[in-house]
Amino acid sequence: MRILLCNDDGIDAEGLAFLERTARALSDDVWVVAPDGKRTAAGASITIGKPLTMVKRGEQRYSCSGTPADCVVSAMTWIFKDQAKPDLVLAGINDGRNVAEDLAYSGTLGIAREATFWGISAIGFSQVKQPRRGEEDLAALVQLLRNLLEQRADWQHEGHWLSINLPHSLPAPVAQPRIGRDKIAAASEVVSTDGDETVLMVPRGRPHSSSEGDDNDLIDRGFICINRLNWFGETTLSENLIKSLDR
Repeated sequence: MRILLCNDDGIDAEGLAFLERTARALSDDVWVVAPDGKRTAAGASITIGKPLTMVKRGEQRYSCSGTPADCVVSAMTWIFKDQAKPDLVLAGINDGRNVAEDLAYSGTLGIAREATFWGISAIGFSQVKQPRRGEEDLAALVQLLRNLLEQRADWQHEGHWLSINLPHSLPAPVAQPRIGRDKIAAASEVVSTDGDETVLMVPRGRPHSSSEGDDNDLIDRGFICINRLNWFGETTLSENLIKSLDR
């Protein structure tokens, strides 16, 4: 099984290293393509009409000057152009949970979404800050991923991917949470003003809003939270509305 790993925290991130150890416990054909620096909240953006610099950092290991999703694009169009494509794309492990509106902002989940455009199964992993990552945690994550792969037919659908939030330590019970609301980038600060020019800064952090059964609630209670997401984004309008507009 060929596995491609990407992230949004950069190629030297601890979460990526832990995920690579997990992947190598399941396959001897693991590739890494990750940004050359941190690209938090890059979403699913890709770079068009501008150069991307790829640097070989080791055997089957590259850094990319672009966005997290660019890492998938560069892998598919360059690295794997004339050879077998990956069977699975794993993103993360993100340095911090991806919940609520993060599902749209997250570079980690942008990687997974991009993978589905290429017809490849994808899982985005995120974890609370400062987790425990010992051998017990590694073994539990390997088993979780092994179980998911064995039951791939039950969760793999075209255009869909999994978002998995890990609690502080593993093993842990698994739950499917309700997606809550916990808006990042809800305020800005004025850094400086000079005539007509104002410089703003949107600070890091979130209010940590939560209600019973949502993603924040269950993660804080020690659950592994799994959601299946898709990129279709379509909600059918009523036929009456369409007819009323077609006049």
